[in-house]
Amino acid sequence: MDPVTPGVTQLRALTHPVRMRILGLLRTLGPATASQVARRLGLNSGATSYHLRQLAEHGFVEEASDLGNNRERWWRASAMTTSVRDDDVTTDEGRDATDAFHQLAVTHSAARMQASAARRGGESEQWRPLTSVSDLQVPVTVEQAAVIQSRFEQLLWEVLAEFPPTPGDLPPDQRRYSVIVASFPDDTPWESR
Repeated sequence: MDPVTPGVTQLRALTHPVRMRILGLLRTLGPATASQVARRLGLNSGATSYHLRQLAEHGFVEEASDLGNNRERWWRASAMTTSVRDDDVTTDEGRDATDAFHQLAVTHSAARMQASAARRGGESEQWRPLTSVSDLQVPVTVEQAAVIQSRFEQLLWEVLAEFPPTPGDLPPDQRRYSVIVASFPDDTPWESR
């Protein structure tokens, strides 16, 4: 399944906290109805139905017509990943949409990381050491930063190829393992840290 590479209009439609959560849920747990999504996210099914239709209109989800019956409408993610590249953006409108998406993605990732850190003390002895946060700052040129970013992206694609994500329930010996890569120029003054 190739990644979704959204245009500006699609990106604007995805840049909504509930839609990002719904898409993540469908990618992780597999197809679901609006009512099932609503129960998982603590929302009403009318709201989830609306957001699912918006996601479908912009190509992020699709109806799973092979599931359910005439009374139930099932939805599935149309791709397991979304690829947003700044080098594809050439307009102010596109940059604004990309920036808004990145802000929401960072907020979403930070919340997940904080929840994981809070649970860390309760993790099994096997999983506890596999929860980590690393921080490294290196002086680089633009070209060198591009090499670093490219290598991380290549590693992630290799991992996805070796361990393809499968939605749905996992066997008892498996857990979903999040790998979040963030790279950015850090111009924060040292006295502010």
